[in-house]
Amino acid sequence: MLKNYFKIAIAVLRRRKFFTFISLFGISFTLTILLVLTAFIDKVVGDEYPDKKRDRSLYINRIEEVGKGNMSSSNPSYYFLNHYAGSLKTAEKMTIFSGFNGTNTYVNNKKIAVNYKYTDANYWDILEYDFIEGQPFTKQQVDNADRVAVISEDMKNEYFGDAASVIGKYIEADNVKYKVTGVVKNVPVTTYMLYSDIYLPYTVSKTDYRNKGYLGGYNAILLGKSSADLSKMHDEYEQVIRRVPMESKDFNQIFSHANTYISAYVDTGNEGQSGVVLVLTIISVFVFLFMLLPTLNLVNINITRIMERSSEIGVRKAFGASSKTLVYQFIVENIILTLVGGLIGLVLSVVVIYLINSANLIANLELSVNFMVLFIGLLICLFFGLLSGVYPAWRMSKLNVVTALKQQ
Repeated sequence: MLKNYFKIAIAVLRRRKFFTFISLFGISFTLTILLVLTAFIDKVVGDEYPDKKRDRSLYINRIEEVGKGNMSSSNPSYYFLNHYAGSLKTAEKMTIFSGFNGTNTYVNNKKIAVNYKYTDANYWDILEYDFIEGQPFTKQQVDNADRVAVISEDMKNEYFGDAASVIGKYIEADNVKYKVTGVVKNVPVTTYMLYSDIYLPYTVSKTDYRNKGYLGGYNAILLGKSSADLSKMHDEYEQVIRRVPMESKDFNQIFSHANTYISAYVDTGNEGQSGVVLVLTIISVFVFLFMLLPTLNLVNINITRIMERSSEIGVRKAFGASSKTLVYQFIVENIILTLVGGLIGLVLSVVVIYLINSANLIANLELSVNFMVLFIGLLICLFFGLLSGVYPAWRMSKLNVVTALKQQ
């Protein structure tokens, strides 16, 4: 039976080629956009380099002070994180590091844009960067405020060219020369909390990390012994924050949270607005609106196709075909159509992803079509097929036999 439906579906697609082209274009284009979006989200959410211990880590990247008519939100300061987050008993380890900042440097009169960040020695224990050569700077080098640096693979190639090894050589950033101790595999800029071209000891920072203000430019990662420690670390940090004295009389409440990676990644900087809810809402609305137009278009085209086949429907009903059988046939035909469009969309997705990776539109971001992306693509195809086929098929099944035959 399915084999006959497939033959009929192919014949129908070849009968009205213009309608078929519009249908396939709408399906494949929509699927291409959604698959590329899914690949991007999968890369951002699923890529665990270099924080491979994400399942037992909590991230602190915001502090918010609230008063009557006043609100101040920022990354915490080094002092705040070291003094308060560092007092947690349940955390096995903690690292404090800054966000990345940009500057320019020059090599042979060529300007190079450089992003740099400051870290402590624990940073290299908690996070598992892949070292291409060399090693991270040590705690003693941090304590001594030695001017040393770990650089990314891209920065090595851009600054030093084809040098076989750069360990022990000097790189200049923000008008200061640093001795290279290691080279690490690139981190995509989408992993913004951990991304940088150059990693430096926080003790060489030009800003005073000893300042006792609460607001600053640092983040922290709390590492538990296992994933079971996450709730304990979260609760203990919440208790610590409740006891933090107000920094100023202008404020009467302080908010800061130790969150999982996703919650920290999409944090809005506003206590009253959940980043997770906001992002899910935006993605849902985008996907709904993006799928609505091609779905409605496909419904209208299918209705036109079916009405053109009213005589066929009338004859089949006259010879005893049930409405259920006819509905089933037309839904199967439509699913075949959407699967063909899905295959085209998958091929286009691979091409688009290849072009995005080749153009390096987002630094160090390598998108890929994995099994999860393929599974979501299949679900989208089935959704298209059912949604755009059920109503036209139901409407067709209600055709009166005499009325349908009169249109023959």
